[in-house]
Amino acid sequence: MAIHWPIVLLIFFVNLVYITLNTLRFLLTMKGYRNLAPLVSVVEITVYVIGLSLVLDRLTNYWNILAYALGYGVGVWVGIIIEDKLALGYMMVTVILPETDTQLPGILRENGFGVTQSAASGLEGQRLVLEILTPRKLERHLYAIVKEAEPKAFTISYEPKFVSGGFWVKRIRNR
Repeated sequence: MAIHWPIVLLIFFVNLVYITLNTLRFLLTMKGYRNLAPLVSVVEITVYVIGLSLVLDRLTNYWNILAYALGYGVGVWVGIIIEDKLALGYMMVTVILPETDTQLPGILRENGFGVTQSAASGLEGQRLVLEILTPRKLERHLYAIVKEAEPKAFTISYEPKFVSGGFWVKRIRNR
């Protein structure tokens, strides 16, 4: 069975593009980008139909099927990398500090982060709890500041599903 490399590569790249768009569309939908996600889906399904027709017209050549499958896997990987670079959405970060006497809330505010602080009781005494809502683009910067200022801090983060009121509401609504 002869390998027709231009078709094999075309199938690979078409499916890579399709799955990359599929991954991005899914992530846009999950992050609440209700206007952009449908536009991406129009391009996505067009590319899908083209890629599928290329394979279905040439099912007798297993290289085409392999190229389709490899394009799928690489497309998921590329989509994740692109989404990570775009860093869509927001993160809620909770920082629990072992000491209540700390400069960290001020340092974070000086760096543009909104911080809500509260006192808490832990197993070994009083703690300071910081709640910080941050765009994902700044998440790693936030962690670096916390680690430098308070290396013993306990930090946990999650993606909020709903935000209402407070420091970030106007920015979140504008998306």
